Amino acid sequence: MEEMTMEKPKLSKKELKALKKRVKPGRLAKREALAGILFLSPWILGTMMFLLYPLGMSFWYSLHKINFFKKTFTFLGYENYTQVLFADPDFVPEMIGYITSTVLSVPIIVVFALIIAMMLNQNIKGKGFFRLIFFLPVIIVSGPILGMLSSQGAGSITAIDMQAIITAIGNFLPPAIAEPISELFTNMITILWYSGVQILIFLSALQKIDRSVYEAAKIDGGSGWECFWKITLPTIKPMIMLNCVYTVVFISNNDQNVIIEMIKSAMTSGTKEKGYGYAAAMAWMYSLVVLVIVGLFALLFMAKKDAYAKQVAKVKKQMKKERRLEKKIERRSARNAKKIQRARSKRSYKTYDGSGDY
Repeated sequence: MEEMTMEKPKLSKKELKALKKRVKPGRLAKREALAGILFLSPWILGTMMFLLYPLGMSFWYSLHKINFFKKTFTFLGYENYTQVLFADPDFVPEMIGYITSTVLSVPIIVVFALIIAMMLNQNIKGKGFFRLIFFLPVIIVSGPILGMLSSQGAGSITAIDMQAIITAIGNFLPPAIAEPISELFTNMITILWYSGVQILIFLSALQKIDRSVYEAAKIDGGSGWECFWKITLPTIKPMIMLNCVYTVVFISNNDQNVIIEMIKSAMTSGTKEKGYGYAAAMAWMYSLVVLVIVGLFALLFMAKKDAYAKQVAKVKKQMKKERRLEKKIERRSARNAKKIQRARSKRSYKTYDGSGDY
């Protein structure tokens, strides 16, 4: 019997589909997915109706010169953007001041909130009352009240000679950096009033840390400072990123923001150069700057994936690949065995030649 040389059979389309086909989720997984979609549906509908459509309309406005009284829309292209950047004498300096003050004030607010949250997390009497004190400005001090307090000098620390500090800063730093830092010292109390929500977020994160981890670290000789750097800070790192993003958004949407006042005045201006289109272009440029600042803070504090978790995922992926290869080899071996069996059966039933032999 001659040896048979067999070519390696290729997988058919059905077999490839069968390999790529994933396991269908069960009823419980389907119900959980449906419940999640139902809970998210109000937010999705609200975003589509009250966010995406206004965003699209505002961008369309920014490309036009609009006169609502005559109901005319004159297409200008990107002329509003170039006018804001190169013709407006106030927008670029105010934007630079906003970026500098935001980058300086956000770490101060977040660090202050973390310190107060750690103090309020201790086992002290009346901690609920102290939590109320730190959160109360978030409810009361807003809008016109905040503007009134700031105009009366309530946002600065009266016990410190601010003029001496501002003069010293102006002598050692260039004006572009000295002015935002001086404004930061002038409105120090107002800035710290913004930390109520951040304190609550840090408190919730600190209360979820298992006390046994600290006890084990202290048994091994870890000091309080080491426990903070090795246990507390890595655990609450996602909350630090969340508070940074929240603080940037809160400061950017605050009524005391000069750029927002500029956008409002440009929108209601009766001049030919300004109007709704000009204000929309200014708002879009401001929004892009805010997104860049938020992205920088998010990249700075974004939690990195653990190296051990990466290695585990890599090993699981390799094992899954090996199992798929084993199943593929088993199927090929079964098909080859069937072909060999059919070939042997054909050889055993040859036509009888009349001599008594096959």
